[in-house]
Amino acid sequence: MRTGLGIRIGIDVGGTFTDAVAIDATSLELIGHVKVPTTHSSPQGVASGIIEALQRLLAAHDLDAGDVRYISHGTTQATNAMLEGDVALVGVVGIGGGLEGLRARSQTFIKPIELAPGTYLRSTREFLAVSSPSADEAERAVRSLVARGAGVIVASGLYSVDDPAAEDTVIEAARRAAIPSAAAHEISKLYGLRTRTRTAVINASILPRMIETANSVESSVSAAGITAPLMIMRGDGGVMRIDQLRRRPILTLVSGPAAGVAGALMYERVSDAIFLEVGGTSVDVSAIRDGRVQVRYATLGGHRTFLQSLDVRSIGIGGGSMVRLRNGKLDVGPRSAHIAGLGYAVYANSGACDGARLVEIRPLPADAQDYVAAEAAGGRFALTLSCAANIAGFVGDGDWARGDPATARAAFVPLAERLSVSVEDAARMVIEAAIAKTRPTVEALAADYGLDLRRTVLVGGGGGAAALVPALAKSLGCEFRIARNAHVISPIGVALALVRDVIERMIPNPTAEDIAQLRAEAEDAAVAAGAARESVEVDVSVDAQRNIVRAAASGATELRTRDLRQAETGENERRSTAAASMRAEAAALELAAQTPQFSVYTMRIKPSGLLRYFGSAKDPVRVVDREGVIRLRVPNARIIPTTIARAEDDLRDILDSLTSYGDAGKMLPALHLLLRDKIVNLSGMVDPELVVTIASDHLRMMAAGEPGVIVAEHRA
Repeated sequence: MRTGLGIRIGIDVGGTFTDAVAIDATSLELIGHVKVPTTHSSPQGVASGIIEALQRLLAAHDLDAGDVRYISHGTTQATNAMLEGDVALVGVVGIGGGLEGLRARSQTFIKPIELAPGTYLRSTREFLAVSSPSADEAERAVRSLVARGAGVIVASGLYSVDDPAAEDTVIEAARRAAIPSAAAHEISKLYGLRTRTRTAVINASILPRMIETANSVESSVSAAGITAPLMIMRGDGGVMRIDQLRRRPILTLVSGPAAGVAGALMYERVSDAIFLEVGGTSVDVSAIRDGRVQVRYATLGGHRTFLQSLDVRSIGIGGGSMVRLRNGKLDVGPRSAHIAGLGYAVYANSGACDGARLVEIRPLPADAQDYVAAEAAGGRFALTLSCAANIAGFVGDGDWARGDPATARAAFVPLAERLSVSVEDAARMVIEAAIAKTRPTVEALAADYGLDLRRTVLVGGGGGAAALVPALAKSLGCEFRIARNAHVISPIGVALALVRDVIERMIPNPTAEDIAQLRAEAEDAAVAAGAARESVEVDVSVDAQRNIVRAAASGATELRTRDLRQAETGENERRSTAAASMRAEAAALELAAQTPQFSVYTMRIKPSGLLRYFGSAKDPVRVVDREGVIRLRVPNARIIPTTIARAEDDLRDILDSLTSYGDAGKMLPALHLLLRDKIVNLSGMVDPELVVTIASDHLRMMAAGEPGVIVAEHRA
């Protein structure tokens, strides 16, 4: 048995398989992995597969449970529960007294939310027309809702963001009645009672099912002899303690795709990328800009929520997507070989598809009989996108999707004869059909986040990555790469992700005290979610248009013996990366400032044509970190090298010189402060002293002589 190792374990529950990996906690190298079928039909649900994967992983690689320093899992269970309608009836206790109580009465009534065609999330409500309900009033409301069949209680009060006491009274009544419950203020601190209530209802609807899973997995991990706290993947790319799941399961929505992106960011030095995690049935597409994943407020059933999650867009195309012939026209998907219960032709034994004939099948009883398969003496096999990609030469020898192109060609012969084309042309037609379904989503995502696809790399993850990504990149005219260990990129992301929590509040004209309080609250939340306090970093941003102040805190479960960085790149490589982003020659760039962690490049761009008489020159900026990743891009900015001792004075000077005044009032420049390995966003505020105060929070723990850089964006 291997002992003395620090091991990080990541487990990812997919729709078809549950994957588990063991990572060396010091080198962060992959020790090994296992794959087991996901146990949807087990009495324990997906928890059974998680437990089996963990046990097999430890046994297969001779690992000692006592060496496990970190264990986390990501799951599609919350998402699947929504899609399949496996949700509880939610009892809502609305609270609000006086004239404003009329508004609360209306806004705590949540109409049925359509989860899938014909499937709805429903709630029932009791309203307490008081500002501070008594324990007896709360208990009567809870009993009434339970009598109507409510399996979980939500408390939602008009001003609970500022004073949660009323909601807490209801939650205490639900706990005394042994009914699962959640307060709306625990889910979001934003104003907007209807949206906050709706978000809380969605969260509560999956609470009973997720509590069962959490209890089962936690007890099994403990029984295996693992003493490290059990973590779970969030939908924004971070992790949290399993006990957080018992209050906020909604945070795990789309955690599967988030795990894949987290893994890709750990392994691939990407600044701007579209990440495609390609499974057997579908592909999840997400964006990376400036080395960061992109998140947004999620919508469900067409309704807005206050849940921030990865902006992921799923398409019914995967490596196992089956070929269809409809009215003589070729198509592919959405059904996969897994759904049809067939093996892929490209992975069949040599000669198994010789002399095959084409047969039409229904993968599921309700499907049209226009999916095609190859039937031969060796059996019946699906004609898939992976088969076509192997035939066309897009799948390399080392790719997980690699099979036997000769066997795939034999299976494609009857399809080619039906289409009156060559086997190679038939494969090309399948690939083009898959690209036609995928390309519009990739282009729309790139446009939404200002990514130029000519300068953006497609990063492929998942076992089917090579079946789609190389051909799609060729169609788009952009670069691509298949992530290292792509077939287990999601559990790797689960194993390496940082603890995260985000606190948002609506604060018009926030003061320094407001910022400090929110920062402390976010740090405490990250610690409660499982982070070691000394590892927590908090990034505060201000959305002045919507009066939202957001504090995002992240940290490790322990002080790492090695950070998650790749090898340091040289100046030439960093310069080339910046030049490619600015569409310029590397020699034309100026290294305007440098710290041990960052290189700051700029160049002067003079207007051409008629604009040369009227326009002004611009100084675009790219900040590149030591891994060669662009961490910040600004179209026109000044660069001010500084030190910790001078930074506050330099900030005041730049605020004085670049603040503009107009009909809309005072407009401060957008500022970023580069300190050690972080970029502090000081944009969006209207009070110069608040900018300096936020900066000083980061400066006070650093040595006076340490270097820093101010990036000051010119605004029109």
